[in-house]
Formats: sequence, C-alpha cells, structure tokens
Amino acid sequence: MATKTAIASRPLVQVERLRHFFGTAARRAAPVLDDVNLTLYDGEIVALLGRSGSGKSTLLRSIAGLIAPDEGSVRFTPDPDRNTPDISMVFQTFALFPWLTVLQNVELGLEARRVPADMRRARALAAIDLIGLDGFENAYPKELSGGMRQRVGLARAIVVDPALLLLDEPFSALDVLTAETLRTDLLDLWFEGRMPIKSMLIVTHNIEEAVLMCDRILVFSSNPGRVAAEIRVDLPQPRDRLDPAFRALVDEIYARMTARPVAMPQRDGLFPGTGIAMVLPRVSTNALAGLIEEVDSAPFDGTASLADLADQLQLETDELFPMAETLQLLRFAELTGAELRLTAVARRYAEADVDDRKAMFAQALLAHVPLAGHIRRILDERAGHTAPARRFRDELEDHMSPDYADETLRTVTQWGRYAEIFAYDEDGDRFSLEDPS
Repeated sequence: MATKTAIASRPLVQVERLRHFFGTAARRAAPVLDDVNLTLYDGEIVALLGRSGSGKSTLLRSIAGLIAPDEGSVRFTPDPDRNTPDISMVFQTFALFPWLTVLQNVELGLEARRVPADMRRARALAAIDLIGLDGFENAYPKELSGGMRQRVGLARAIVVDPALLLLDEPFSALDVLTAETLRTDLLDLWFEGRMPIKSMLIVTHNIEEAVLMCDRILVFSSNPGRVAAEIRVDLPQPRDRLDPAFRALVDEIYARMTARPVAMPQRDGLFPGTGIAMVLPRVSTNALAGLIEEVDSAPFDGTASLADLADQLQLETDELFPMAETLQLLRFAELTGAELRLTAVARRYAEADVDDRKAMFAQALLAHVPLAGHIRRILDERAGHTAPARRFRDELEDHMSPDYADETLRTVTQWGRYAEIFAYDEDGDRFSLEDPS
C-alpha cells in the first residue's frame, strides 16, 4: 500500500468555538457541543472518537451544513479549482431509496447538480465499478447485503468528486468481517489516490477502527461534547492490530476515555451527576453477570485490559464502558486506566448461586446507587408501601433531561427488581414492596 502523508500546511476546514444546543433557547440548560475547535488539513484522515451522546454526529452535520450551530463558525479554505467546497456524507443506515436501482441511487447527487444524463450515467458507472459493485447497476437495495448497500452509499458520495468526505459510523451497522473488508477497500482507494477526496472525517466509537484508519484522533468528552484530547497516529500503513505499538496506543486511548477530568470531584463511578441525579446507563444485570464471569475466568483471572475484553467479547466502547463503569459504581470492580480488576466481592459473586447473587447485588445497590436507596426509603415510609413512578421521574427531571430521566429510572427499576428490593407494576406505573401479581 502506498504511503500518503497529510499536508499540514493547508487547512481544509476550520471549526471555531462551535456550540450547539438541543431544544428551544428558553430551555437551554447545557450545550450538546461546547467550545469545539478543530482544523482539518488536506491529505489526512481524522477520527471523531467518543461515546454515544458526545455530539460527534452533531458536529459532523454542522460541518456538512445539514444543521446550523447556535454559536461559532465552520469555515472552508477557498479552493481555486472549485466554486464551492464540495462535501459528501456516508451515513450509518445506508440511506438508499428502495425504489431506485443502484445506478439511479448513485446518480442522485449528479442529477441534483443538473449534470447531463450521458455524463451522469458515465460517472455513476465509473463510481460503481470503483467500489466493486460492477454488475449490480440494475439491482435494487433489497437485493443487496448490508456491505453492498454501504458500498452504494460510498459510490453515491464519491461520484460528485467531493473535496471532503464525511463518514458517520459507516461500518457500525455491518458484521465484523464485512466491516473489515469495506474498511480495507476504502483505505486502498485512498492510498492509491483513486478517489478525488482531499480529506476524510470519520465519526466512530470503535477505538481500533480509529487507530487502523486515521492520522489523527480527536477524543470527545460528554455532557457537553468537547475535544478532550488530540492523538496523532504515527504508525506506518498498513497497520497491524498485533503490533505492540498499535496495542499500546489502543490501551492509551482506552485509558483516556475512562479517566476522570482533573476538575471533577471524586465520587462513585463515572456517571454524570451525584446523589439521585446520577445518570444511569441501560445496562442489564445479565450483562453485568456475564462480564464478571468472563473476567473472573481464564485467561484473565480477575484482571483484564478493556482492549482485550472488547476483542474477546466483540463489544464496542459504547457497550463495554457502561458495563465496566457500572461494576465500578457497585464496587464489583476497580477501573484503573485501561484495566478492569474485579474486587473480592465480585469474585465471590462469580462463584455464588442465584439467591446469593441477588443478595450481594441488593446490598451493593442500596449502598452505592442513591436513587435505589431513595425509592426503597420512600416505600418503607409509606403506609401502603407504594409510590407512583411519576414522582421519581419528576424528581429526576429537575436535574436532567426527560430522556435521561426515563433511561435512569428504567435502569434502576430493572436493577431493583432483580435484587428484589422493590417491585414495579408496568400497567399502574407504580413501585411497591410486594409484587402486585
């Protein structure tokens, strides 16, 4: 594979002090993106790496011009060869029109630009051939696999000769092998100079994917989304996942993404908020038990790097991080840098029977999750030992968005029912100390 070096002397896109809010101006409690600054240079691939909800896709759409930031600016360096900065975007969900053939889907962007029909057809056929779908021009999306549909999305993006290609988690909807093949083919096209693209900006939450593909990685923090770190990847292409330098960089990024900000006060777990206002992720007790059992057994024997766990269990960071942090919150694990170490309690949990596991989980839940203790306390104090869920949902909405409040209450409900510290009636939307059935 040929080497392609970023030309850092010529900025292609500059984002300055960008802020973006969800909701109306009157309800702006906190920005989704806050004071984001980045420069994208000609000849480089850059990753926006972070968890779901950190604003990565919002930033990508701001650069694409699909949404307008509330504050700040997105500026493109004038190109003497182009009247406007040409941008194309590849979406996670393919976004193909099912009633159009492959050829018709690829031609759409050219048709919107009023390119003559004969030229439009010739360019679309060339793009289809380039991404490896020659022979499928007259097929419909329903006839194609997920990987082939994403290739159509890629052909549609490059057929307009964009200077900048934006990719929003382009491989996350694909199986592992298909994603690896498409990722490799895209890199081959890039390094061989067979695409007109000058730069690529990729949204991902897959750390290895970012290290495999990119020249720079911008790590995003959450609540609000900010560039927390910029990491330059100086490893030569093609990159080897088993290379010690590759593994070391992956571990470093895992450590950065699980680290507390220096200014954050010490508290239980890594979740936003404190007390009952702690936002809880949707992590099932089955997933937590499975992770404990995996780390407790060989080859980990109680201690595992997050990178190794992600590889072995085929988990994305958005799946692994909440599970690991929940174990830390419950004092079932210690999360240090990129390493997860089970506590003695967790190792006993791994060997316990169902009833003992429930008792151990209940003890941890009441001791370390304030919302669970709060619900149980209210139920104990009331004569009928029942309380409407709306009461707790309203309390949470004083501290967080309705979506986060709903997710947090659903999570603590599932945990509490498993631990048998309270019951919940879905029809009546009520908590109680006795199972209503």
